[in-house]
Amino acid sequence: MTSRRTGSKIHTGSKIIVPVVLSGGTGSRLWPMSRTSFPKQLWSLVSERSMLQETVLRGKAAGFAPPVVVCNEEHRFLIAEQLREVSVSHPKIVLEPVGRNSAPAITAAALLVAQTHPDAVLWMMAADADIKKTEALAQGMKKAVEAAEQGRIVTFGMTPDRPETGYGYIEKGEPLPGVEGAFTIRSFREKPARDAAEEFVKNGNYFWNSGMFVFRADVLLEEMRRYAPDVLENVKNAVEKRQTDLDFIRLDKEAFAQSPDISIDYAIAEKTEVSAVIPADLGWSDVGSWDSLWEISPRDAENNVLVGDVLTEDAHGCYVRSEGPLTTVMGLDDVVVVVTRDAVLVTRKDCAQDVKKLVERLKKEGRSEASVHQKNYRPWGFYEGLIRSERFQVKRIVVAPGGKLSLQKHFHRAEHWVIVEGVALVTRGEEVLLVRENESIYLPQGCVHRLENPGKIPLTLIEVQSGAYLGEDDIIRMEDSYNRN
Repeated sequence: MTSRRTGSKIHTGSKIIVPVVLSGGTGSRLWPMSRTSFPKQLWSLVSERSMLQETVLRGKAAGFAPPVVVCNEEHRFLIAEQLREVSVSHPKIVLEPVGRNSAPAITAAALLVAQTHPDAVLWMMAADADIKKTEALAQGMKKAVEAAEQGRIVTFGMTPDRPETGYGYIEKGEPLPGVEGAFTIRSFREKPARDAAEEFVKNGNYFWNSGMFVFRADVLLEEMRRYAPDVLENVKNAVEKRQTDLDFIRLDKEAFAQSPDISIDYAIAEKTEVSAVIPADLGWSDVGSWDSLWEISPRDAENNVLVGDVLTEDAHGCYVRSEGPLTTVMGLDDVVVVVTRDAVLVTRKDCAQDVKKLVERLKKEGRSEASVHQKNYRPWGFYEGLIRSERFQVKRIVVAPGGKLSLQKHFHRAEHWVIVEGVALVTRGEEVLLVRENESIYLPQGCVHRLENPGKIPLTLIEVQSGAYLGEDDIIRMEDSYNRN
């Protein structure tokens, strides 16, 4: 994959425009890559950058204010690191204590922005959509900002190129006075049946609902007060009782949890009298399933999309991706094959929308593969499982330079660390020891210990755990540099 330009400069005078990026989804239709522990917006699916990075860079390329990113607590360090990698400075990273859909998340962002700039224009977008036509986006944003300044809540209607049943539709109304190319909204239509979708495309007056909105902070809050006062009241309490945690804004859990679980569409977009739509052809996709990713990806002479260590023979129209071993496909057409370190998905492309059902089944059966990868990221680096048995397991642990694990102990297991690259500074009880490459150290059950990397290169070690219980919840933290509970 190659990097691509993510935006164009948008001239909006001195108006403050704040991108608001919602990064709370799990993208279960893109399993086995997208899982709760590492969802699709954090993967590099359409370029060398993650989808989150592509999204925030659109705002940066346009010259807008630093973004507000709303995410769940589990992903906070991953998101902060991905923003740092693409030099996004001074972002506000807002932590949702519980998932409550898009309306409460957007309200929280609007309240925070309104504290200093109540008439700022917010550009709300999901972290996991792809936009290929950046010049068209710049033109559409200019119109959207003009309409937002008039007090409108503006959405983008994507020009449909097929009768898609997986998207909602917007029916445009009359032209909006004063903003060329903008229209009032006559109706919102839920995901239609195939025959209705075909009629919508033929009609020419219907557009896919992109879920992207542009509005002034004060207008959004007024419409929330009018149509969803319970959302506004509870989120306002959560914002007022917020705490700052390192580089993060932590909303009050008790207050936020009282908010209804509702989308921005149901809360106000389908009710407000100030809505507007900008029809546009942005090369947009919500990248919601493997077949949609095949649609937007470059294909070879056999119409295949091949990613990773992949080989095909007499295969056509396939999406084949491997994050690990050599994967071969022979004599098949129109299939999806996705290989990770611990799971393999094989399905027809026309069944790709149903992968979510498979994930639900895995969850009901208590399979960890439904939500957790073998490779697990932490603020200090990552670890991945290599071997697991009933009373022992082996992991590879990589600690970034300067990274430091918590001071901790385990009640049910002992650990043996073998350093294979770098230098480790190990606290073991009252001792502090420097352990180098090809050296090892034993940590008995119940021993208070800590691991840190004092060097300038990543520290890699092999950890062998042994004991009656090896779960990740057997960690008692006495001290933690990252304020984890």
